[in-house]
Amino acid sequence: MSTLDPAQRRAVLAHRSRLASRGLSRFEVVGRFEDRALLRDIARRLATNDEAAAKLREAVQVPPHRFEGTRGEIAKWLLRSPLVGSGLTFEREQVEPRDVEL
Repeated sequence: MSTLDPAQRRAVLAHRSRLASRGLSRFEVVGRFEDRALLRDIARRLATNDEAAAKLREAVQVPPHRFEGTRGEIAKWLLRSPLVGSGLTFEREQVEPRDVEL
């Protein structure tokens, strides 16, 4: 805001003050250009703070328990495979490294 003249600076501060009195805040979001309208629409709907906004918040929030205790989940998933105990063995062919000219 240092490049603004005093009148513009006062106008920006007054606008931000009015937003704050309504419980709102301006912030910047980085996203894909194609999602610009979608993000603005979501922000506009959330700013209404009504029942629809509460449903939207609930829909987009990731439950905190979703990522708890995920350590070892891939190994557990692989061990539940029907191929476990079938006697299949997989061997990878051992090949000499290639000479690469840089």
